[in-house]
Amino acid sequence: MTRIAYVSTYVPQKCGLATYTFHLRQAVNGAKDWKGKDPVVVLTGNRQEPVEDPILWPLRRDEADDYVKMARRINHSDIDVVSLQHEFGIFGGEAGAHILQFIRHLEKPLVTTFHTVFERPLPPYRDIQQEIAEKSAKIIVMNRKAIEYLHESFGVPVEKICFIPHGTPEPDPDRREAFRQQLNWNGRSVLMTFGLLSRGKGLELILNILPDIAKQVPDVLYAIVGQTHPEVKKREGERYRDELRELIRSNGMDAHVVMIDRYMEESDLVKHIMACDIYVTPYPGLQQITSGTLAYAVGLGRPVLSTPYSYATDLLRDYPELLVDAGDAAKWTEKIVSLLKNRERLEACARNMGRIGQTMHWPEIGRQHAALFAGVREVANVR
Repeated sequence: MTRIAYVSTYVPQKCGLATYTFHLRQAVNGAKDWKGKDPVVVLTGNRQEPVEDPILWPLRRDEADDYVKMARRINHSDIDVVSLQHEFGIFGGEAGAHILQFIRHLEKPLVTTFHTVFERPLPPYRDIQQEIAEKSAKIIVMNRKAIEYLHESFGVPVEKICFIPHGTPEPDPDRREAFRQQLNWNGRSVLMTFGLLSRGKGLELILNILPDIAKQVPDVLYAIVGQTHPEVKKREGERYRDELRELIRSNGMDAHVVMIDRYMEESDLVKHIMACDIYVTPYPGLQQITSGTLAYAVGLGRPVLSTPYSYATDLLRDYPELLVDAGDAAKWTEKIVSLLKNRERLEACARNMGRIGQTMHWPEIGRQHAALFAGVREVANVR
């Protein structure tokens, strides 16, 4: 049985990567049909605080020496493979450079999941990512375009890179109407966006076209779900949320918008996504290589509309009609209205998303990861 150590943030930390790693670990354990406990090297603050759960091996984020010590601990353990969930911002040092101390001293095979990949990487990110890529036995990406980016930027052999979709929960369609009633969304045509609130996510696009949508779909409701991003809140408090509220008021859309300002556990998020009619990601920036929120919406079989940023273009490649340029407000209005007013078209879109989503559910993602980790272990043992 392949023993895996995961390196990441982890629950109960309120972080998308922590949630992702939790579900990945559960899914891989399920695929292995194993009752053992693979550890998580979990990034913590600088104080050496006691961790009660024995599966959590704390690693102080900003202490470079701790990364070396952790590598040595793994080297002297029965771990077969290390799964590094890489995001520049979670590790200490400039651009997360401390993680290099870990991989330079690690003797066990490394499988790295890159949650961020740049089309044209710049220093210091370029050198860090290149070294990680070179030291990894395999690299996992969630966007097919990332294979091309890594190959062209760093010369990584294509056969070294594995595409595995972003994992998602499985839908429970029979509970959709109950969820809508619980949220008081029954009788409404619900658009939804989820994520930490910050500028640059295109929410103003939807808010500005909402009056035109409401004229044609009087029961429309736009749900903006999620807390303000902690860095935004630290810098400017709730100024941005207040600006959105003023835009809603000035557009006369108070009855057509609900802002849900709280952290959501997974089950609550699933409830909201399952209850919406169209999930929208109107992001103006086109470089975003992954989007857990769009992945969840598609995995749960909900109709979606998105701007053509990198992840959306790859995920929805068979349905380009669901991609709308951020600058085309008229087309956004037309697409939303046409879906909300045509139940058959909306349900056909949901079925299409369901077909994509079947490849993204955690049991399948767990099987793919478990097979990859086992293959890496076998190659390492032969050597």
